[in-house]
Amino acid sequence: MVNENLSLAGITRREVEKYVGRTQGAAMYSFLDDKQQHYSVVIVPESQAERPAYVAVMARVVGDYVIIDEDGTLDKPLYQALMVNGGIPREHILLAYKGEKLSNIS
Repeated sequence: MVNENLSLAGITRREVEKYVGRTQGAAMYSFLDDKQQHYSVVIVPESQAERPAYVAVMARVVGDYVIIDEDGTLDKPLYQALMVNGGIPREHILLAYKGEKLSNIS
């Protein structure tokens, strides 16, 4: 059951934002667009000569679904956080980065 106090977008925003933390040798930034319901965390290494900036997690809400476009986390995937902390059923989470698709959403 989805958390009654927050919308699907609110839950997604909250859980994505939790991925911003401290990391040695890099800065982490959240990009939270409530109007378009797109949420992401980008990692910018101090030495971009070794590795350019990259997306750690990226998700968007489309209708009754959370579409996860990227999840580079190692310890707790975003879909698990959405299910455990937000009560979002797995049937309403699309792992686009793994090739999952629904014909009626884009």
